[in-house]
Amino acid sequence: MTNRYGWVMVALGALMTCVAVGAMFSLAVFLEPMTRDTGWSRTAISSAMTLNFLAMGVAGFGWGALSDRFGPRPVVLIGSVLLGLGLAAASRATSELAFVLAYGVLVGVAAGSFFAPMISAVMSWFERHRSLAVSLVSVGIGVAPLTLSPFAAWLVSWTDWRSAQLTIAILAWALLVPAGFFVRPAPARTPEGGAGSAEGPSGGVAEALRSPQFIVLALTFFACCAAHSGPIFHTISYAIACGVPAITAVTVYSVEGLAGLGGRLALGVLADRYGVKRILIAGLLIQALAAGAFVFARRLDEFYAIAAVFGFAYGGVMPLYPVLAREYFGQRILGTVLGAATMVSTLGMALGPLGGGWIFDRFGGYAWLYIGSFALGMGAVAIAFAFPPFPRRAELRPA
Repeated sequence: MTNRYGWVMVALGALMTCVAVGAMFSLAVFLEPMTRDTGWSRTAISSAMTLNFLAMGVAGFGWGALSDRFGPRPVVLIGSVLLGLGLAAASRATSELAFVLAYGVLVGVAAGSFFAPMISAVMSWFERHRSLAVSLVSVGIGVAPLTLSPFAAWLVSWTDWRSAQLTIAILAWALLVPAGFFVRPAPARTPEGGAGSAEGPSGGVAEALRSPQFIVLALTFFACCAAHSGPIFHTISYAIACGVPAITAVTVYSVEGLAGLGGRLALGVLADRYGVKRILIAGLLIQALAAGAFVFARRLDEFYAIAAVFGFAYGGVMPLYPVLAREYFGQRILGTVLGAATMVSTLGMALGPLGGGWIFDRFGGYAWLYIGSFALGMGAVAIAFAFPPFPRRAELRPA
């Protein structure tokens, strides 16, 4: 499909994921001023982020199913309103429990409304350059820590954390609600030249979620996220433990983020040219090797070099899972399938921070975290080799 509005949808998807993920991850900026102002424990405040991942994953499954049935526009509009409400309620919270419920649950549920519905909607507009289009939408996730987080830090430097969070809530409403009205489903395609691909298999959702294709997709997604979540969360602390100054160690994360933007674009283009499965496997292998290489890092330049490769790999592979789901299951139930796979992947994301903390407390260092991440990454590579062949176009056409 060559309709130019597909690229407008790509821009809308990138904006929405950037604002939603950026608002969620800005909690790290508010952690210190919140504990100082309220006396709440860091553990209690940080638990909101764990709940964010879990709520986003579970809700993403429901949002994806709703987008398949009613279209993406009402889903992202409701999510936009809920995101602002969650941030506003968190800014007014007077207890730890009230904050965790508002920020951890409501914001997490709202953030889950953008990824699967918008990725599904964008792919319905493209037959060519599909991997690139999805990669460009996911650029919003990579840009989020480089935009919303610095903006949140600037706000906190000028005012208190409550006013800063309320400002971000208002900004989310101002950007996302108007953008939601421009979201459109793709025009219906004629059977000639790809209708089967748009419709997908004739079986229902239950059949799809029990299929070997989905099981391999979900397990690969889970192992991939479990492999990179620990290094993403703990590498700054590891660099500090190696003697890198704290303010400089933070830049390692920025290098990962910038490299991830390049990875999304490069692997998206390569997947369109050489096939999504082989590029995914190559990216997973590079991710596993880079995660294991952190064990040997001691100096800042070594952290930068490994972080660049690691960020390029994990940033590049993440947009390829929706493309695989579209190839296996078609457009009709894509939101539901992608939401279910994302829900499984968030369990892997939740393992890294917890596992890395336990390893450090138990062994006094992070070496086993990176060894474990390497093993999980190689496991993801092994699982990915089990992907079945794609269905032939003729098999996908409605009877």
